[in-house]
Amino acid sequence: MNKKIRKFGKVLIWGVGILIGVVLFILLFYSVRYSPEYVVRVLRWGDSDVYDYQKFPERMMDVGSEGFTFDQQLNKAWVSSRFESHPLIDDLDSFVEVSDSQALIVIQDDAVLYEEYAHGAERDSFVTSFSIAKSFTSALIGIAIKEGHIDSVEDPITVYIPELEERDPEFRNITIKDLLKMSSGIDYREFAFFNGDNSLTYYHPNLRQLALNETEIVDQPGEHFLYNNFHPLLLGIILERATGQPVAQYLEQKIWQQIGMEFLGSWSLDENGFEKMESGINARAIDFAKFGRLYLNNGRWGEDQIISEDWINESVRGSHTVEDKTYYETSFGPEIFNAANGGYYRYMWYGLAREGGADDFFAAGNKGQFIYVSPQANLIIVRNGVSYGQGLGEFDWIEIFYHFSTQVLDEQLASN
Repeated sequence: MNKKIRKFGKVLIWGVGILIGVVLFILLFYSVRYSPEYVVRVLRWGDSDVYDYQKFPERMMDVGSEGFTFDQQLNKAWVSSRFESHPLIDDLDSFVEVSDSQALIVIQDDAVLYEEYAHGAERDSFVTSFSIAKSFTSALIGIAIKEGHIDSVEDPITVYIPELEERDPEFRNITIKDLLKMSSGIDYREFAFFNGDNSLTYYHPNLRQLALNETEIVDQPGEHFLYNNFHPLLLGIILERATGQPVAQYLEQKIWQQIGMEFLGSWSLDENGFEKMESGINARAIDFAKFGRLYLNNGRWGEDQIISEDWINESVRGSHTVEDKTYYETSFGPEIFNAANGGYYRYMWYGLAREGGADDFFAAGNKGQFIYVSPQANLIIVRNGVSYGQGLGEFDWIEIFYHFSTQVLDEQLASN
């Protein structure tokens, strides 16, 4: 018996040693392949969370001389009753709490009708955007075209990033529009751990070099939608080269200070001073609502046309004939694109078709960050959260917002 125990012990030690050796080899391989800092970040931080803005360096964005404040016309009972007509919501205030929401704001006709915070958040608390940052990037591309820094969305990306063509001539077939529409044909694999593109585009300490050296073309541009965090990274490189300044500084000058943000904002950076283009804008929920207002008003703010109306139309209003089922064959967001109300994706904004006028559209980020705009209802909804909420997913929130907007529109129609 003792011999068997000793033999088992030796086998166990041998097996554990092999396992440790394999793990060390993997860690060493990816430390050399990417960087030791990247491996440490993945191991230490794991999945992203809404407090990641505290972990990364940042570039601050200052407010302008004239702040903008929405009117306060709180009407919780009216808002709550319309949300509570959705089968997922019995009591709106309780739902905000149990759904892991940090903020829920409803604005109509420039007046705040509902504004509630939970999970330690207050009106002046930082919340992160995650992929809402992509919609800001889209806006900056439109402004850079308006100002002549970029000629057109039809420009090949190699006009601004020629080293991509040196690595693979096929990159010259990809346009800025292809990046904006998530249809470049660049490979993207969403699996977790070190070699997953989600982790790489989030935690890599040199995102410029990652986008310049690790991108590979696997499909023809324009043929298929594939959600891809390499796209905003490449757009960020184009923006800083075309404008000659950091992307956050350009955002501060062209949008942040122009639309009366009440609070300082920030854009998280990698270790080389490049903005985390895929996710890194941090602000207060009420200021995210002002970005929604800018798009609701077709790019106009007071007397100033901040973003051209043509760009707004191109960015958020979909073609319901071209973007068919084969175009949206993807593992990301199939519920949105198969929705009965005609879901689509344009220039880093999602849209949902409505009859009788402009479609609803929204910016969306991981864990359930939303700026939802319903032009026909003159309505903006902002939601930030620690997570989507137990038992809830991205599409549940979209349905909730669409349902609420529909209630408002039906009442407007009935009263006319």
